Amino acid sequence: MRSLLITGDRSGSGKTSITLALAALLRERGVVQTFKVGMDYIDPSYLAAVSGRPCRNLDNFVLGDGQIRGIFAHGCQGADIALVEGVRGLYEGAEALDDTGSTAAVAKILDLPVVLVVSAQSITRSAAAIVKGFQAFDSDIRIGGIILNQVKGGSHREKATRAIEHYCGIPVIGAIPRMEEMQLAMRHLGLVPYREGSGRGDFDTRIRTITGIIGDHVDLDRLLALAKEHMPASREQIFTPAPEQDVRIAVAYDEAFNFYYADLFDLLPALGATVVQFSPVHDSLPEADGYIIGGGYPELFVPELEKNDRMREAIREVSRNGTPVYAECGGLMYLTDRMVLKAGWQGRKTELSGAMCGVFKGETVMPAKRVVSYVEGTSSKTCPMGAARFRGHEFHYSGVTLDPSTKYAYRLSRGIGIADTNDGAVRDNTLGSYTHLHPVGSRDMFRNFVDRCRERR
Repeated sequence: MRSLLITGDRSGSGKTSITLALAALLRERGVVQTFKVGMDYIDPSYLAAVSGRPCRNLDNFVLGDGQIRGIFAHGCQGADIALVEGVRGLYEGAEALDDTGSTAAVAKILDLPVVLVVSAQSITRSAAAIVKGFQAFDSDIRIGGIILNQVKGGSHREKATRAIEHYCGIPVIGAIPRMEEMQLAMRHLGLVPYREGSGRGDFDTRIRTITGIIGDHVDLDRLLALAKEHMPASREQIFTPAPEQDVRIAVAYDEAFNFYYADLFDLLPALGATVVQFSPVHDSLPEADGYIIGGGYPELFVPELEKNDRMREAIREVSRNGTPVYAECGGLMYLTDRMVLKAGWQGRKTELSGAMCGVFKGETVMPAKRVVSYVEGTSSKTCPMGAARFRGHEFHYSGVTLDPSTKYAYRLSRGIGIADTNDGAVRDNTLGSYTHLHPVGSRDMFRNFVDRCRERR
């Protein structure tokens, strides 16, 4: 198997468009397994769609080195090519003076060769200086090749390529022209998720166009020649299925709720749980021993969620009966009394309010301050996730205001949470948080949740 990491010199370098196109093109040559560095749901939705396999996240802020190797080895089973997309710039991470949470850290943990995407807009010889600096910054990083992006024309491409290959001693394997067609559709939390855009003619056409442009301007043979030949192995048996699946957990999954790490659907069976999916927009609530409602874009489906009053009433009832319910971000928003979309947001002329599940007294308002941050904290033993130290991520543009009597199970030492570093609102056996947990990094918390569900049988 061959493996390679694609990263950028900065955010906005174009690495996401380039990586998804490369995954689609390489799929014509073999089975492609994709990975995404960082706590992110949207980029992986693209990589999973074009590769035909679940994209898995790797982040050493929330995961140990052994866990990263274990996820990588598990994901690569049956694959011919492993393609890892970085996050932001190669060396950007959680801290200023070490590489925690960075693409560089993952490259070193997995010993992956790196292809660096350089935004070359308005520079030629200076592009070589940028690459030289990236090479010198960390001698443990092996930058094998360069893809130039935002190239204006032939002369621009030739000068930048000659400078990099002369001063840096590594090949330029692609030069992408500056074209509006290379831009993916965006919204308030980043890219439009692939599930939502797919099927729209303009969206699908844009993906095909990007893939065609990359195919015309990147040398795939030279790219594969830079990849490392190896078969990943790990001593950590994270996803070995339990001998008995004695718990049934229902996971909300539809156009409104789809922010999940792919590993969740392998980890739950390893903890003895059978997973069934349901749609809060379309379905009635299935019978289960516990429920998980992840993040997503519920704010875009307020009328539809309000209309399905049978679902909202059923969730409120199972919560009151003590059935374990775990909700993250969008799931938390759905569990409040109402969701309010302010006039002016997303071009709205009037305010819109819709009733939600009413598990927690309070409301969600859109928009509020945009929050993107790593999270650290502790949870109390009284909540369905149990007592633990955890690391995670918060990523939202909403504000949740809950009744002053609300009890919280999470205390954050890093991050904002729902209110003043309090997160994890808890009532009965239901927990709702802005914190997103990685299921492998927080395996013990998910094990405790499954055990709580088992106790309810």
